[in-house]
Amino acid sequence: MAKTIDIDAEVRALDAVTPETHPARDAVHFRAIIAAAREAEEADQRLLMSVAEARAAGDSWTTIGAALGVTKQAAQQRFAPRLTRI
Repeated sequence: MAKTIDIDAEVRALDAVTPETHPARDAVHFRAIIAAAREAEEADQRLLMSVAEARAAGDSWTTIGAALGVTKQAAQQRFAPRLTRI
């Protein structure tokens, strides 16, 4: 069963946050994490598309695995299920 959120309680909790109880901090690390996560997702999508294009061009899982520094089985296990969804 999905957990429901009491929005009113969440708003009250946020309203209770003050500089005395929660000193302000620079969000530079928070923003860096968000940026890195976005970059990682974009890189993962580029990698998936590159693998899809390689397979469409007839490249073997052995060749793809070699490019990734893994075995053909590892490459196939990682990407084959995802290729059927694009």
